[in-house]
Order: sequence, then C-alpha cells, then structure tokens
Amino acid sequence: MSKNSAVFTEGPIAGPLIRFALPMLAAMFLQSMYGAVDLMVVGRFAGTADVSAVSTGSQLMMSVTSLFTGLAMGMTVLLGQKIGEGKAEEGGAIIGAGTAMFAAIGLVFSVILFIFAEKLASLMNAPAEAYIRSVQYIRICGSGSLVIIAYNTLGAVFRGIGDSRTPLFSVAVACVCNIIGDLLFIAVFHMGTAGAAAATVLAQLFSVIVSFLKIRKMPLPFVFKTADIRFNIRHIRRILFLGLPIALQDVLVSISFLVILSIVNSLGVIISAGVGVAEKVCGFVMLLPASFSQACSAFVAQNKGAGKYDRAVRCLRDAVSISFGISVLIFCVVFFFGYQLSSVFAEDPEVLYASSEYLKAYAIDVMLVSIFFIFTGFFTGIGKTRFVMCQGIVGAFLVRIPVSYIMSKRVPVSVFLLGMATPSSSFVQAVLCVIYFLILRKNKEFENN
Repeated sequence: MSKNSAVFTEGPIAGPLIRFALPMLAAMFLQSMYGAVDLMVVGRFAGTADVSAVSTGSQLMMSVTSLFTGLAMGMTVLLGQKIGEGKAEEGGAIIGAGTAMFAAIGLVFSVILFIFAEKLASLMNAPAEAYIRSVQYIRICGSGSLVIIAYNTLGAVFRGIGDSRTPLFSVAVACVCNIIGDLLFIAVFHMGTAGAAAATVLAQLFSVIVSFLKIRKMPLPFVFKTADIRFNIRHIRRILFLGLPIALQDVLVSISFLVILSIVNSLGVIISAGVGVAEKVCGFVMLLPASFSQACSAFVAQNKGAGKYDRAVRCLRDAVSISFGISVLIFCVVFFFGYQLSSVFAEDPEVLYASSEYLKAYAIDVMLVSIFFIFTGFFTGIGKTRFVMCQGIVGAFLVRIPVSYIMSKRVPVSVFLLGMATPSSSFVQAVLCVIYFLILRKNKEFENN
C-alpha cells in the first residue's frame, strides 16, 4: 500500500482526521486559486465586462464540475467501504469501471457545452456587455470536459484509499500552470476571458498527464490493469447508486446558484461583477467545512465497511466541533473585512462595495455550513446519499431561490439581503440534517444501508 494511504478503522480519531483533512484543505485552496487567479488577472488586465463574463462562465462550469465530483464521490465511498470490509483487491475493477463511465460522460458534455454555449449564456442573463465573452468561456472550458472529469476522478480514487496527499500534488501542478497560463494569455497576449478559459483547461490537462505518470510508479492496495477499464455493469451500478444522488444534489444546488446568478445579472453589470467577486472570496471561505466534509466521508465509509458505527459517529462529532470552532473566526474576518478581501480581485469601488455587502451574508453562512456540510459528509459515508440529495433540493429550491427572487424585487435592492438567501437555506438544511441523524440514531438504522 502507498505510504500516503491510511486505514481509519483503528486508533484515535481527531488527529488522523485532521491530518487527512489538511492536505484536502490545501488542495481545495489551490483549486479555488483557479477561478481566483482568473478573476484577479482579468480584473487587473481586462475590463468589468470580462470580470462579469468569467464570473458567469465559471459558475456554469462549477455546476458541470459538481456533477463529475458527485459521481466520483460514489467511487470514493465504494473504495473506502471495500477497504473497511477487507476487500481492497476489488479496487482495480471498481476504478476501471468508473474510468470507462466517466470517459463517456466527459465526451458527451464536451459536445453539449460547445453546441449550446449561447443558449446557456442567455439562460443566465449574461449582461449584454459580457455576453459574447461568456459564450467564449463556456465553449473553451466545455470542450475540456474530458480533462476536467479525469482530473476529478484521480482525486476520488486516492481519497477512497485514504490518500489525500497525491491529490494535493495534482492540484498544485495545475494551479502553478494556471497562474503561468493566465499571466501569459491575459497579461501578455491580452486574450481576456478566452485566455482565462484556455489557461484553466491547459493547466488541468498538464496536471492529469503529470499525475498519471507519477501514479504509475506508486504502490497501490490493489492491482489495476488496463483490462480493468471496461463497462462493468455491477460496479457502475454501485458507483451510481452511491454517487448519483450526490451528483444530482450538487447539480441542482448549482442550478439554484445559476438561477440566482441570472437574477443578479438582471440587476446590472456592477452588481453582477460585485457578486462574482464575492463568490470567489466565498470559494475560499467555504474550504474548511468542505474539506472536513470530504474527510469525514472517507473516514466514515471505512468504518461503515468495518461495522464500526459508534466510531463513525465519534468522527462526526469531532469534525463538527473542529469545523465550527474555526468557522467562528472566519465569520469575524469576512463580515468586518469583506471590502479588503474583495479588493484582491477588483478595483472599482462600486464593485467592491457590492461584493462586501454580499459577503456579510456569507459570513453568517460559513458557521451554518460548518455543521450541515459535516453531517452530509457523514450521511454520504454510511451510504444515505438519497437524503443528502433531498435536503439539498429542499434548501436550493424551497428556500434559496424564492428568497433571492423576493429580495431582488425590493426597491432599492439590498445586496446584503440578496445574499441572505444562502444562509437561510443553510439553516434549514442544518436543521434537517440534525433531525434525520436523531431519527437514525433512535431507530438504530445506521446499519441498514
């Protein structure tokens, strides 16, 4: 087994959980640097229309990526459960089946996004000044869907075997390449939005190639052969059973944010750019609970496979305590210093003010997601992914979108109240998660998956 892999079914919990989560946190930080660097360089070397276009296009691509990530989580959980069951030798066939399935999905999305880029930009109400640029971003990034899905699949495999350091290496390579590409295409060649998109795709392609070469030399807890890459229906069905509800939840939640973005875009280019800047800052703000959520999923999956349910619950408790404690500090920074944080990505005072007002709402949200993100990670690890999907849909479509729409109709529009749609949703989702956990605990259903 790789020296970076880990078995979580024995020993202390908090220490190994933190050590596993920290490389994931670092990887997510670097991943967030993709869009952040794009927006930062575009904000410095292009115009407000380019900032709006990158914001709109990247939000759509985040929705596509969330589909890939959710499906890949099915493979992460399945691998973790097999390791917990002592059946790690099945890993090669699971990865092979997942690879075949993801390759087909990536090719389909490459075609769809290229052909329907204009319609998608229209659906998101891309401001007139940024419409053509938004279409360019979607087409270029969409054409690289196969690369994006390969990039996320590699990370899913290693998280499943308890290795969070190799994905960190992959993301680090991609981030460095993206920074170089942004500076070259945007600052030197003045390609604007198109340059940002091209840099992102090429960076991920280079990362996949380098990571694959590195992985070939690494020892794994199972044998993986080229012959394993085939449409194994049994394994694909299990990956989809675990991953599809997560993917659907992530996609529907992303769609809700696209709807909100459409509402925001209808309010003008200043608010559109301001919210776009705020979303980039939020990408960093949400890293801590997101990393502990994924770490909790892998940790719990192994213990579920080993039948150690009490240990899985202790992992949930420790993860929530750590995540919430640090999120209180993050709240203070984001709520009171949002303008300064936003100034990293833009210079226009009106854009910065709009962004700082939106961030005040997200500062509240970070404390709430530090609870419900961890709970959804726990439910994912024990295989209760359909509940994860349902609570995500409730929060997105019964709370977040209606509140955003209502607040957008207030005169004058308050960007802070517009942003409060997100913590309102998170509050409802956190309550649902706690109630569902108590129901499972009372009925002793953790073992019935």
